[in-house]
Amino acid sequence: MQTINTIPSLARDPVNNNWSFLEVWVDPIQSPPYLLMLLGDESGRCQILDPAEQYKLIKRCDSYDQAQLWLLEDEYEPIEGRLSEDR
Repeated sequence: MQTINTIPSLARDPVNNNWSFLEVWVDPIQSPPYLLMLLGDESGRCQILDPAEQYKLIKRCDSYDQAQLWLLEDEYEPIEGRLSEDR
């Protein structure tokens, strides 16, 4: 029997490895709800990634406020909690 690996392999270092926090945002209107990830780096810049599209970069922002506004305008809501690099 032939087996197929259905787990996508992540591209190495899709957003430089200097992130300081991660948040998950959800569009609760869709069924099932759609998730995006917001990564913030040490300099305050943020990137929004789509885990369903092999962590494709959706939006690059100069600040957390700019990223948050973009997500809120598209009716995403933050899932409570934040993962920090220092854990």
